[in-house]
Amino acid sequence: MATTFNEAPTKTVKVDGADFAYRIIGDAGGPPVVFLQHFTGTLDDWDPAVIDGIAQQHRVIIFDNRGVGRSTGKTPDNVEAMAKDAIAFIEALGFRQVDLVGFSLGGFIAQVIAHDRPELVRRVVFAGTGPAGGKGTSNLGAVLQDAFAKAAEQKKHPKHFLFFSQTKTSQAAADAFLARLEARKDDRDPAASSETTQAQATAIIQWGKDPGGNRALSAIKQPALVANGDNDIMVPTVNSFALFEALPNAELSIFPDAGHGGIFQYHGAFVEQALRFFGG
Repeated sequence: MATTFNEAPTKTVKVDGADFAYRIIGDAGGPPVVFLQHFTGTLDDWDPAVIDGIAQQHRVIIFDNRGVGRSTGKTPDNVEAMAKDAIAFIEALGFRQVDLVGFSLGGFIAQVIAHDRPELVRRVVFAGTGPAGGKGTSNLGAVLQDAFAKAAEQKKHPKHFLFFSQTKTSQAAADAFLARLEARKDDRDPAASSETTQAQATAIIQWGKDPGGNRALSAIKQPALVANGDNDIMVPTVNSFALFEALPNAELSIFPDAGHGGIFQYHGAFVEQALRFFGG
């Protein structure tokens, strides 16, 4: 079994008529930790520092959901269908119980999985995410437009603006994060297609407009770790507080001078927190 993110080969498994691409890092026993990816994110958009850090003590599984990256099929345009596909993927690998790390859109999916299939989920990390109907979540189009305009003007990657604060320290962390994303040279995942991007955007905006709000969070009894930066512009940080307050068994970690990608800016501290949380 591969011991690092950059060494892990890409495999596929058949899930309800589609081939799902995935990688396994680490070979520790116990429930594996399944990572659920962000808007437009593929296998190679995970931070190797986070993946390898968790894989020191846990088997880590990253995957492309239906229609994303190297996985075939059509990407759903709603979170519930994405969660159904993620559950089917986990079961296709033969796992009866897992831990989850849901980042951004992946955090929406993790909420649905933990609610609908409580026996499948032991513990869950919600990072850079928020509840249905959360404040500012449906403003995705305007946030993206502003970030891409600034990126073009300043000749930077859009993640400099979407994932990190505009301070010197946070922007330096952005440079380091983007360098880590490029470290893997072989067997790289293709970027998300325009069809996938549109479907995911529709799902996020729909989630943000859900009038039900926190209606289901009280039913998620599993231990939860809610993590974010203190200045998230994609899923505003106030939504992390809303999750923490609504979940019956949660703890909260807010990183200073950080944005949506706070867990990547503070990857060492986050890994330490996650290992303690999953080991509890």
